[in-house]
Amino acid sequence: MRNAFSRALIAAAKSDDRIVLLTGDHGYALFDEFRKACPEQYINAGVAEQNMVGVAAGLAKGGFKPFVYGLSAFIPIRVLEQIKLDICYEQLPVVFIGDGAGVVYSTLGSSHQSTEDMAVLRAIPYINIFSPCDRYEMEQCMNLALRSLQPSYIRMGKADLPQIHSSLPNFQVGELCHIRDGTYKMCFIATGSMVSTAIMASERFDKVAVWSAPCIKPLAIAQVIAIAQSHEILVTLEEHSIYGGLGSAIAEIVSEYSPTRVYRIGIKDRFAKFCGSYQYLIQEHNLDVDSILNTIQHL
Repeated sequence: MRNAFSRALIAAAKSDDRIVLLTGDHGYALFDEFRKACPEQYINAGVAEQNMVGVAAGLAKGGFKPFVYGLSAFIPIRVLEQIKLDICYEQLPVVFIGDGAGVVYSTLGSSHQSTEDMAVLRAIPYINIFSPCDRYEMEQCMNLALRSLQPSYIRMGKADLPQIHSSLPNFQVGELCHIRDGTYKMCFIATGSMVSTAIMASERFDKVAVWSAPCIKPLAIAQVIAIAQSHEILVTLEEHSIYGGLGSAIAEIVSEYSPTRVYRIGIKDRFAKFCGSYQYLIQEHNLDVDSILNTIQHL
C-alpha cells in the first residue's frame, strides 16, 4: 500500500509542479524515488509537525497542493488544532497521510499506536476521511484526494496484508465497495486492514455479504440504507476504536433511517496492555478471525 501511495504521488508530482510533499523527518527509502524525481517539490520539515501543517497551509494559499506525511499517531493526532484552524477552517486542499494507523507500530507502545484518528477528524468540518484496504483502493483514494478542492486524510494501515481487489475499483467519495455477495441475514462492513479479516470470517458462514468502506467521511447515506434494509444485522469491523469510527458512522445513519441492528467490532475503551508483534496486538484486542467468530456467535 505504501508503494502504491508513493507511485501515485510521484506520477502526480511529475505532471503537476504544484504538488509538494512535506514530511516530519522521514528520510527512509519510501521517499528516495520521490526526492530523485522531484527534488524541488520535497520539504523535510523536521521533527516539528505542527509547524509543518502551518507551512502546508501557506503553500496551499499560494496555489500549491501540499501532501503532509507522518505517522498517524502524529498526523493527525499531534497536529489536530492546526488541521482544524489552519486547514479546515480555511477549506484548503491539503492532503494528510497518516501511516501506520491502528496498532501497526505494536512494539512501540500506545504513543505510536493510533486508534482514534478517524474519530477526532470526523467532528471537524470539511475534511474527507479515506481508509483504503489495499493498493487499488489506495490508488483510487489518491485520485479522489487529488481532485478534491477540500482537505483530505488518507489512513494507511498494515502494508503487507492480502490483496482484496484485482483491479482499480471505481468508487467515488463516500461510496462503499461491494466485495462479496451474500443472502444470509448478517452482513460485514469493514474498512482498512479489517476487510481481509471480514472476508476470512465470512468464509466460515454460508453466503455472508462483505462490503469495504474506503471512505469514512462522508458516507453515501442512500447506499448504507439500502444495505441495511437488505439485512437484519450489520457487523462493522475496524482497526480503530469502536467510538467515533466506521461503526459509529454506520450506526448513526441506520438509527435515523432503518431499524437494523448494528454490531461494532473494533478496539474497546482501553489501551493495549502489553507491547508485542502486530499479530499479538490484534489478538489482544480480539480482532483476529477466531475472536471475531466467537463474538458473532453471541449475537
